Amino acid sequence: MKEPLKTVIVEPGKPPIIEPGHTFASVTDKISSVVLTRRTPRGWYLGFGVSFVLVMVLLYALGKLMVVGTGIWGVNHPVGWGFAIINFVWWIGIGHAGTLISAILLLLRQEWRTSINRFAEAMTLFAVACAGIFPLIHVGRPWLPYWLFPYPNTMGLWPQFRSPLVWDVFAVSTYATVSLLFWFVGLIPDLATLRDRSRRQLPRVIYGILAMGWRGSAMHWHRYEMAYLLLAGLSTPLVLSVHTIVSLDFAVSIIPGWHATIFPPYFVAGAIYAGFAMVLILAIPIRAIYRLEDFITLRHLDNMAKIILVTGLIVAYGYMMEAFMGWYSANPYEEYMVLNRMRGPYAPLYWALIACNALAPQVFWLKRARSSIPVLFIIAIIVSIGMWLERFIIVVTSLHRDFLPSSWGMYYPTVWDWATFLGTTGLFVSLIFLFVRFLPMISIFEMRTILPQARVEE
Repeated sequence: MKEPLKTVIVEPGKPPIIEPGHTFASVTDKISSVVLTRRTPRGWYLGFGVSFVLVMVLLYALGKLMVVGTGIWGVNHPVGWGFAIINFVWWIGIGHAGTLISAILLLLRQEWRTSINRFAEAMTLFAVACAGIFPLIHVGRPWLPYWLFPYPNTMGLWPQFRSPLVWDVFAVSTYATVSLLFWFVGLIPDLATLRDRSRRQLPRVIYGILAMGWRGSAMHWHRYEMAYLLLAGLSTPLVLSVHTIVSLDFAVSIIPGWHATIFPPYFVAGAIYAGFAMVLILAIPIRAIYRLEDFITLRHLDNMAKIILVTGLIVAYGYMMEAFMGWYSANPYEEYMVLNRMRGPYAPLYWALIACNALAPQVFWLKRARSSIPVLFIIAIIVSIGMWLERFIIVVTSLHRDFLPSSWGMYYPTVWDWATFLGTTGLFVSLIFLFVRFLPMISIFEMRTILPQARVEE
């Protein structure tokens, strides 16, 4: 009897989803070996150590904030919103790509999502965790967040449901909860695989508890697929609603530059744009370090580059419409806001964001650029920087010069602003390191489903 043929699904005229030569066993061995290895690589300790130092910087900055107050930040009159809101919106945007890849592409039956959906979902959770820090510390009393929930109390106080802060609480908490459930449910079959393959007692017990008694029966698979599909359906509208509500934090105001109906679709496109850039930033090093070129192929990177190009064009269209409406509205305040961004004290940052977000991704029209790993990585970093600059420009330039010239002022972030931001970056990277070390970064069972059943020839 001949050995089973090793083939993969290949669409005509397209590269394979995973490289030829893999069987069910080889896929399981390759992915699970990263988690079940007895020796943790020295590079992992080095990277985790650097990111953990930044986490300590975050804790020190938050401790200083609790003792002294928000006066250590650069916020002032008239710029009452600073790094806290800028970084909140930026982190929430990064968290959108994971749910988009997992939920929407799953419902659209896009099989190329399989190699990247697991760590993209983890990225979503970690980014939302980083984002959630900023509204809590921005309100000035982070020990009273329960006031934002409608719980029964003796004073009969209820949240102000017309406040965008309350909208954010419900939107972000719902998004985080559904994303966590979606991520954990997807992990259950792989946790059972790690339970069965682990040679040490403690990991076997931990993975066994997390696997919740999974045995891979037909009933288990039926219930799993139903739950996974339902959670995907719940997650899909959340992708659109969460950043829409975040954009309404600005749009419901009367501040020039914020009071715009284009903000909801503009923010959603920007969130997907920044999120896919971060997926590329994570996927390219992980692919190289753990030698996952067979699973995260050039086709995956090419598709993500195309999505970045499309959403980048939508974001560029938003910039043009913002400038056009400033002129077309015949509102002197709106017109001045646009000119101030282009020629005012923050003009270098504005033109830098235009270069990063509107011009740099245009190289992805070239297939050679989409096939070059260094180009993909550099453009992804440029886009991430550009999207952060966009949030800075939206928040600061609309506040520092508003209706009364007598109340104009400049905003300069302090060392504590930067320490908090870099600290959340360290927290995000630390969580990514822990995830890669202790959980399968690629879905084992989903990778196996895109392999056809082995055919035996006699």
